[in-house]
Amino acid sequence: MLSRFLWLVPFLFVFLWSTGFIGAKYALDYIEPFTLLMVRMVITLILLGIMSFFWVKKWPSKKEVGHQMVAGFLIHGVYLSGVFAAIKVGLPAGITAIIVGGQPILTVVLSWFLFKHRLTSRQTLGFLFGLIGVIATVILTKGVSDFSFSVWAVLYAVIALLAITIGSLYQKHFGTKVELIAANFWQYVGSLILVSFLSFSFESQQIEWSWTLILALTWLILVLSIMATFLLLYLIREGEASQVASYFYLVPPVASLNAWILFDETLVPAALVAMILTVFGVYLVTSTKRR
Repeated sequence: MLSRFLWLVPFLFVFLWSTGFIGAKYALDYIEPFTLLMVRMVITLILLGIMSFFWVKKWPSKKEVGHQMVAGFLIHGVYLSGVFAAIKVGLPAGITAIIVGGQPILTVVLSWFLFKHRLTSRQTLGFLFGLIGVIATVILTKGVSDFSFSVWAVLYAVIALLAITIGSLYQKHFGTKVELIAANFWQYVGSLILVSFLSFSFESQQIEWSWTLILALTWLILVLSIMATFLLLYLIREGEASQVASYFYLVPPVASLNAWILFDETLVPAALVAMILTVFGVYLVTSTKRR
């Protein structure tokens, strides 16, 4: 019965992952970015530790723990820190989304260079459609307004792009044999080391507690750190790296829709066409098996 609904996993992942931008937007009015990540990961680790005690049947070996910590350091620690740092120093969220949205293309290039993976012409066309759709969506929803160029801001976003891409490939080739709960636990241990260092090095750790912050943190922890990450690890374990990466093309359009609904941000009809182009591109990639 459950297998009938597995085709919904990528779409559920995209929706949940896209809400991270919304949750962060609510939370960052009351807490500094690296401190937010640190608090989020500490509470997540407590919950994952309890879940591991009851449900993990086989704890990973020291070597497997090391692989998971490296993957988590990249996927959660460096990626999220890079995105938050880019936005903090002035890079608009739209530009950040465009840069990080290059992950599928970078994944294909690295997969071809490192593992000799090949794509069909149809999949290649799908990646190009997806990239064009992401850029057009962000521009048409005015995600690049008031943009002032900053080398450091762009560098942080590029670091985030490299981290999520390399981390996903690393997890695909070294970490797929570990149970998902245990994998998630050790990944957040690895990421907590980085964000704690950044928080105590560059921030004051001052927190203005409010119901808005509490609700945003609850969403970020339960929905993003646990549910969405479980789905991502499942997709990495079960699918090809290029196909999994293509789903990230859908995150900016879905995030734009969320922002339109929640924050009344501009969403012109042409942006809807760009979103459809993005969806079509992902369809071309995922509907054809790699040759």
